[in-house]
This record gives sequence, C-alpha cells and structure tokens, in this order.
Amino acid sequence: MLISSLQNEKNSTAWVFPGQGSQQLGMGRELLDFPFTQLRLQQAESILGWSIAKLWQSDDHQLSHTQYTQPCLYVYMTLLIDFLKRSGYQPDVVSGYSFGEYLALYAAEAFDFETGLKLIKKRAEIMSRLPQGSMVTLRGFDPEKLQKVVVHTPNVWLANDNLTYAILSGTNEAITSVLSQVSVNRVIPLSVNAAFHTPLVETAAQEFEGILDCVDFQPFVIPVFCSVDFTVSFNINQVKRNLIAQISQPVRWESISRTLVQQGINEAWQIGCGRGLLKSMQQIDPSLKINNIGSTADIDSMVIRDQLKKLSIANAKMINK
Repeated sequence: MLISSLQNEKNSTAWVFPGQGSQQLGMGRELLDFPFTQLRLQQAESILGWSIAKLWQSDDHQLSHTQYTQPCLYVYMTLLIDFLKRSGYQPDVVSGYSFGEYLALYAAEAFDFETGLKLIKKRAEIMSRLPQGSMVTLRGFDPEKLQKVVVHTPNVWLANDNLTYAILSGTNEAITSVLSQVSVNRVIPLSVNAAFHTPLVETAAQEFEGILDCVDFQPFVIPVFCSVDFTVSFNINQVKRNLIAQISQPVRWESISRTLVQQGINEAWQIGCGRGLLKSMQQIDPSLKINNIGSTADIDSMVIRDQLKKLSIANAKMINK
C-alpha cells in the first residue's frame, strides 16, 4: 500500500541523511546567527556537558572522534530539518545511511530533539569505547580481485554494496594488507576511529540494544525506509530492530537507492554535508531530481525557486483565460 501511494504521488520526495564520516569542519557555522539555533545549542550543552558551537567554529580534529561527531551531526541536521519544515517542506519518505537513520526518524517525528540527543549521546559513548579500527573508501580497482582478497584476509570486510566505489572496514593492519595486494587508483580515509559495519562492533550493538529498548518512540508521521530489510515502514519495533542490526552490517545504499526509485521516488534531497548519497540514486535514475540542503541559504534558494514557479504557473493560467 505504501509503494502504491508513493507511485500515485505526482511528486514523491525522499529526504536522505548521510552518516558518520560526512562531517566537515565549519558545518553549522552559518546557523549560529539564528535565535532558534542558540536555544537549541543551549539545550544540547545541558545534555552533553560540552559546546557544539565551539566544535562547529573550530578546526580541532576532535570532531572526528565518535563521541563528538555523532552529537554534532545530529544537532546540525535536526536544525536543517526544522528550518525546512518551518519553510513548509515535508518529505513523502525518509531514509538514512547508518547513523543518518536517526535523523530520518527525527524527521518522521519518532522522538523530539532532546530524546534523540540523549539517545545519540549514549550511542556515541558506547561506540567511542570500541577497539581502534579504520574505514577507507576505494576508487578505481578490480572488484573481483578486491572481493577475493578481502574474503581471504582476516579482520576486514566490505562495508557497502556500491559498484563504483568500495568501503573497507576493519583493523588498520588488515586494511593495510588488502591495499598491498590490490591496485587502487585512490584511497580516501574516512574520519572515523572504529571498524563500523563489521562483526568487530557487535559488542556495541548488544550494549546499545538495552538502551534503545527503554526509549519510547512516537508513531511516525512519515514512512521510514528500513535499510536492513529494505521496506518502507511505520512499524516502531521493526525500525528498532533495524537500528541494532545496522551497527554491525554493511550499508547497502545502492540497494536502498534502487528500492526507493522503484517505489516511485522522483525527487531526493540530501540533508547535511555533501551529496554522496544522491549520486548513487541518480546513477540508477538519471531523471531523478536532486537537491543538497546544507545551509539555510540552500533552503532560501528553494523557497525563491518554488515561489517563482508558482508565479509562472499563475501567469500562464491568466494568459490562457
């Protein structure tokens, strides 16, 4: 029923949210000029015990450490969501890449800002205690050769399903071993300090499950795409199971993108830094309209565009009368 309802919409829009590793130094700076942001940052500091605004304005590499990265991303993207909604925008479905699923749930009003931040704080603290590991993005390689080497190398896994690039996740030694055996045009280290989406973080998933069970989610006002079982859902228990499973499982964003497009999405907005998630979606459907929303300036541009579009339609109707 959800699929058919999306397909029947003239314009079905998905909001998608990137995960940890998407953060950029300076993100959120322009939001500091708004009184609403200052109120939100005060709420955040009372929960976290440290200032997100200082990290937004700093070039300190502290931002790459999990216990700081996840709360900073959460506050940044929830503000963008709220500014979008205040401007009259609402998605038809939401989805997120790993940590980004919590932003999708916030957009679906599964929890309020403070409840979500308290949950993220505990999640980040658990993950920050994980053994050191690495994640790297690879571009320009032989997929069959890479797959074969990874399968025969302990403590390293492919953490995604994209055909145009690969993400290796594992111990530093294991990743170094793979790279010594496979020719790669470009290796891009991700700003993370653990081997996410591998069995090496299963202990974090188990610890976090007990915490997540104690948090009451509200009924979703927007359907949420579950990344583990590839379904669009309003089911709270299903989504919670997904949040636990995705910690130690690969992110299959290409499969997610393909499913969303097949379900009738014809426009996608990436909320946050960059537009990496949108590239995968547009490769599957080149006609897909895409937008990146990383600042209030991006929102203002959309508002102006939509107002001009409405004016153009109204003028056309007047002419045709």
